[in-house]
Amino acid sequence: MSKRPRVLRCIPLALFCMGALVHAENVRPSQTNEQRAAQRLEELRTSPPALRAFLSTFPKGGELHTHLSGAVYAETLLRNAAEDLLCVDTAKLAFVANTGTTKSLPAKPVCTEGSEPASNAFVDPKLYRALINALSMRSFVPTSEASGHDHFFATFARYKRIHSEHNGEWVDEIATRAAAQNEQYLEVLFTPDFSVAVKLAAENHWNGDPAAMRQALLGAGLRSNIAIDRAELDAVELRRNALEHCGTPDATAACGVKIRYLFQVLRSASPEQVFAQTLLGFELASVDPRVVGINFVQPEDGYLAMRGYATQMTMLRYLRTEYPNVHLSLHAGELTPGLVPPEGLLSHIRQAVEVAGADRIGHGVDIAGETGSAELLRTMHDRHIAVEINLSSNDAILGVFGANHPLSLYRAAHVPFTLSTDDEGVSRIDLTGEYVRAVVDQHLDYADLKHSARTALGHSFLPGENLFVVPDDATHLSHGCVRPSTANTVPSKPCAEFLLSSEKATEQYELERRFLAFESATQTR
Repeated sequence: MSKRPRVLRCIPLALFCMGALVHAENVRPSQTNEQRAAQRLEELRTSPPALRAFLSTFPKGGELHTHLSGAVYAETLLRNAAEDLLCVDTAKLAFVANTGTTKSLPAKPVCTEGSEPASNAFVDPKLYRALINALSMRSFVPTSEASGHDHFFATFARYKRIHSEHNGEWVDEIATRAAAQNEQYLEVLFTPDFSVAVKLAAENHWNGDPAAMRQALLGAGLRSNIAIDRAELDAVELRRNALEHCGTPDATAACGVKIRYLFQVLRSASPEQVFAQTLLGFELASVDPRVVGINFVQPEDGYLAMRGYATQMTMLRYLRTEYPNVHLSLHAGELTPGLVPPEGLLSHIRQAVEVAGADRIGHGVDIAGETGSAELLRTMHDRHIAVEINLSSNDAILGVFGANHPLSLYRAAHVPFTLSTDDEGVSRIDLTGEYVRAVVDQHLDYADLKHSARTALGHSFLPGENLFVVPDDATHLSHGCVRPSTANTVPSKPCAEFLLSSEKATEQYELERRFLAFESATQTR
């Protein structure tokens, strides 16, 4: 009886078949699919282009640290500015308002001296290049006048005039990019309208009593701002769904990317304004399931941010007692020696963890400078507090990369970590590139990449129980679930009922299914 030839099939789960038959003769029968994928990564480690091709469809779970306004590429911003009939200050390379529009059709902006229509960039290659560079880190070289830190943060002010009506387009852009990289979930940092909060903050001076301040702001009508923000989110989702044709036969892959929002609080403001905006964020997250948590943004080394850091952490500690179901991720430790005095490196991560009670830490670059850093790392491990790692951002803004990056410290302490982009548009990157960088510069292996992807979902702020019995340990699944073994694996009844009760576990189970598909399609040379 002759032996049948072994046929390898690719599982059609939205992943392309990665040369499954080409190298079939070199596959070791004793190897599992996961081991073959790990071996393939090691073979490609010294070839970043080939590694990128390999990792482009690696299941990344999701991303927990991406700012909406910073995730959009400069080309989109320029197009939006032209659509909004904005002008360009040619000296500052910033979008400015027009002084009127022409009566001719199509209407054109009337610009003041020293500025010209943003649309001129489409017929002026020099202006186009200059604007793309000014709105991003493309081609940027640090000088004595402008550091990477300064240029990066200056980009946001240059396009702040673009109308918020484009937010739906921006969400579509990042969802489309995420879908192309096999991402399932995004927690997008977003600053909704907080005009009512600002007005009330100006009328209620901060006196150090958060309970009294909260009552005063709520009594003065701060909750009226919630309706404005919910309407803004409605408009964003309506536009995104229209662009992606969600719910129709023409729906794009981007429709499958689940998006939730983190309410951004601007930390470089007066104490009363920070508190009022933070309170609004907690109130909004309490009533709108699309907003799953709070975060503080703007440069951590800024004067008001540094001076008010401890006060802001006590504000958060109080508000977390009033709103215990609202999650908190904090930019903390996005600092380096020299950027601030040595004293500025001693306690920001610790305060975020121990005072504010953060569920996750964003960046955490200065962990080695924290007083009692080893103890703090143990605390983060014991409490399962994940750190969001932004390799390219830390390099561009802080000059921290390679062996100087603290990712190795977090890994050695078994602190859960997840790779993210921070501001992929401004940095001109994507999440796949961050995974490549993690392998090449940080020496991560295949198991580490799976850990990052699992952490992104396990430490997401989606509601529901974790899929795994022990957080950050994928060994055992809970509620009678077993890891899918084929493309058509059907969960047991207890597992299916559990998955229906937990959005988080559902996404985690889907990730395991995607790992199966990816690894089944991977062959070694």
